[in-house]
Amino acid sequence: MEDTQLSMYQLYKEMLTKYLDNKSEHALYHAQQFSKQMMEKDMSPEETVSLHMSVFQEIAEDLSEEVVDSFDILLEVMIGYGLAYREHQSLRDKQRQLDSELTVAARMQKSLLPSEKIALDSVDFGVISVPAGKMSGDYYHYAHDEHKNVGVAVADVIGKGIPAAMSMSMIKYAMDTLPEQRLQPGALLENLNRVVERNIDDDMFITMMYGFYDPRNYRFNYASAGHEPGFIYHEESDKFENLDGRGLVLGVSKNVTYRDYEVAMNVGDFVVLLSDGVTECRVDGEFIERDQIIQMIRDYKHMPAQKIVDRIFYDLERAQEFQLRDDFTLLILRRKV
Repeated sequence: MEDTQLSMYQLYKEMLTKYLDNKSEHALYHAQQFSKQMMEKDMSPEETVSLHMSVFQEIAEDLSEEVVDSFDILLEVMIGYGLAYREHQSLRDKQRQLDSELTVAARMQKSLLPSEKIALDSVDFGVISVPAGKMSGDYYHYAHDEHKNVGVAVADVIGKGIPAAMSMSMIKYAMDTLPEQRLQPGALLENLNRVVERNIDDDMFITMMYGFYDPRNYRFNYASAGHEPGFIYHEESDKFENLDGRGLVLGVSKNVTYRDYEVAMNVGDFVVLLSDGVTECRVDGEFIERDQIIQMIRDYKHMPAQKIVDRIFYDLERAQEFQLRDDFTLLILRRKV
């Protein structure tokens, strides 16, 4: 025997002999400590059974043939168990490594989103974006220029796994390099579409609604690339209207044009952009209706924009027993003056 095996053999023999002699609790305590040593030395289950067989056959007298043969069966069982156990340990280690990598990727992904909120006297702004898992397929964007034009966007990456979620970085850097305040929404989506079409897999695509508010003429201009329609609330009439807009999703074809739409915004009016994770919330097993979302917004419309989106998220999360089934993004831009 090697020194390590001999040492373990002697320890186990001493421990088992004492226990068979007096059945003491102290011996059981030593057995617990011995198990820790086994784990430190990475002993497999079949090695443990083999150790017990060798020691027991040495210290026990006149073992029946049946008992000795039963050890053979136990050893075979534990060999199979040991192989499965080691495979399980390997898979668990890989899962831990993957979880660690996902945590780093999620932290990096979060850093791609805007961090400083819009601080303009002309508008009230709020946004919330919560992933269903560690990483999100949703992306939101907002920015303003020296003329106080405010650009906003919500996008949803449709695809599988980490590559889809990591496409957020491509969208972010493309948006950063495009001169968005000098482009109409349709032209911006056309430029972005060419970037996306060149860089994503065939089984992935991106939906997006982008628009900007111009405080010089009090209008919101927008275009859609197959995205969930938003809303506009008109305070004077106390009515909501859909921000209908048609357009092919990003990344399917290189030569696509997107139509520009325009709506007037009076004081108190606000625009709502959202991902399909909001409209596809399930309450009592049924998808929530857009009219229900409108009613929730109406209930909170007297609040600041950030509080509105926070309250709606909390209410829908609670209605789903705090189990999001899809990434959730909700953005509100209100004209103040």
